[in-house]
Amino acid sequence: MTQPTNLLVIMDDEHNKKILGCNGHPLVQTPHLDRLAAEGTIFDSAYSSSPICVPARAAFATGRYVHDNRCWDNAIAYDGRIPSWAHRLRAAGHVVTSIGKLHYTNDEIDAGFTEQIIPMHIEAGVGDLYGLIRDPLPRRHQSADLARSIGPGESSYTRYDRDITTRTVDWLRNDGRRLHAKPWVLFTSFIAPHSPLIAPPEYFALYPPSHIELSPKRVPYHPWIKAWNDCYGFDDYFESDEQRRIAVASYYGLCSFLDANVGRILATLEETGLAATTRVIFLADHGDNLGARALWGKSTMYEESAGIPVIARGPEFAAGVRVRTPISHVDFHPTITAAVGAPDASVGLPGRPIQDIAREPYDPTRIAFSEYHAAGGVSAAYMLRRGPYKYIHYTGFSPELFDLERDPEEVRDLAGDPAMVGVLADFERALCAICDPDQTDADAKRDQQALIAAHGGREKILARGGSSYTPIPGEAVNLLGNDTAA
Repeated sequence: MTQPTNLLVIMDDEHNKKILGCNGHPLVQTPHLDRLAAEGTIFDSAYSSSPICVPARAAFATGRYVHDNRCWDNAIAYDGRIPSWAHRLRAAGHVVTSIGKLHYTNDEIDAGFTEQIIPMHIEAGVGDLYGLIRDPLPRRHQSADLARSIGPGESSYTRYDRDITTRTVDWLRNDGRRLHAKPWVLFTSFIAPHSPLIAPPEYFALYPPSHIELSPKRVPYHPWIKAWNDCYGFDDYFESDEQRRIAVASYYGLCSFLDANVGRILATLEETGLAATTRVIFLADHGDNLGARALWGKSTMYEESAGIPVIARGPEFAAGVRVRTPISHVDFHPTITAAVGAPDASVGLPGRPIQDIAREPYDPTRIAFSEYHAAGGVSAAYMLRRGPYKYIHYTGFSPELFDLERDPEEVRDLAGDPAMVGVLADFERALCAICDPDQTDADAKRDQQALIAAHGGREKILARGGSSYTPIPGEAVNLLGNDTAA
C-alpha cells in the first residue's frame, strides 16, 4: 500500500453500469465521470452484494454478505450493531463524514460516522413492510408510479441531490482543508438516477425520446423472473412505447444530472488543492433493468441490475486501465480502511482491497457473489461470477448460466447444455462453500415472517399500502394502496 491519503467515496443509486460514456454508451453524456475513468481505473466486473438498496448498503458498510449481516430486505436495515468501516476508522482517530443517502435504520443509531449530514434512512423507521410479503407474492400496484412520474421537471430527489452536492462542496472547502491528525473519509451518496424518472429539463433535453432505441423484449421468462415481474409489473403500466422512451430519456437525463453534480465536487477538489491528497472512488449500490427484457427497477441478477459501475482514482489505480477480476461491495470495507492507513480490516471478512486487485493480473478464479431475499422474490436468488461465466441459482427452480464474454446481453441460457454439466456442478459447490442456499432462504423468510407478525400481520400491512420510493429527510411518507391501479 502506498502513502495513506484522504478518501472521497461517491455512491449513486440504481445506476445501470452500461449508462456511462466511459463504458461505451453511444448517447449518454457523462464527461466528468469519463474524465475520472481516464485518470483512474474501471472495474468491469463489479457487482452489488444484493440488487436492492438497503441490503446492498448494509453489505457495503459491514463488509459482510447479506446472509451474514441479515439485512435481508428494505425493511431490515443496518442498525450499527455490526462494526462498519466507519466505526473502525472513527475508533482509529479518523474524521468520517457522510452526506446524503444511507438507508440505515434511523438517525438515532450509531453508524460509526463522526457526523451525518442530511441523511436519508428507511421510510418512517420501518422501511418497505410491503416487501416482506413473499408467500404468496402480492401485486405491487405502487409500481404504476414508475410509468406516471416521468419526463422533464424537478422532484424532491433532484432537489435533494443538489443539496447533497452543495453540502459536499462546502465540506471540502472548510472541513476538508483543515489540518487533521489523520486522513479523512467523506462518503457522499446521491439518489439519481433512481426513480421517479423526472429529470431536470436541461438534462432531459439532451435526449429527445424519438432518438431512444428501446431494448428488445425477451420472453419467455425464467419462472422466478416471471413471478417477480408478475408482482411488480412495471412494464404493464406504460401505455405506449412513446412513454417508455420518455422514461429511458429521463433516466439518461438523470445520469447526466448526476455526472454534473460529481463534476462540481471533482472541481472543488482541484480548486482547494485536495485532489493531490485525496483518492476518489465512485460506485453505485445496484443497477437498473431499464426496460431490458421488458423489466424495470432492480432485483434481478442480470447485468443491468446486479452489475455496478466502479471507478477509482489514486496512487494504486493506473490511468485508463480496466480491471476484469470480479469484485463486489464486500471488498470496499478493507478498501476504505486501507486507503487511509487504518489497521487491516480484512480478517474474518470475505473481501480484499481493490487496490491490491487492481495491481494484480486478471484472476479467472475469483468469485463475486450476490444474493436476493427481498420484495418480489418468491425464493432466494444467488449469483456467482467467475471467469467468463455467470451462474444464477434460484432456490426451488432450475438455475441460469451465461457466458458473458460470448453473450454479454445474457440472451442464451447455457444451463440446459449437456456440455455445461461440470461448470454447473462447480458453481453449485462454490455456492455451498459460501452459504447453505436452502437454509439461508429459510432464515430470511423466518426473520421476515417475524417482522410481519410484529407489524400486525399480512392483511394489516397490505391495507397500510406501500410507497414507490423513500422520502427525503423532512418529507412525508406517501403510502399507496391497491387503488393506485385504477
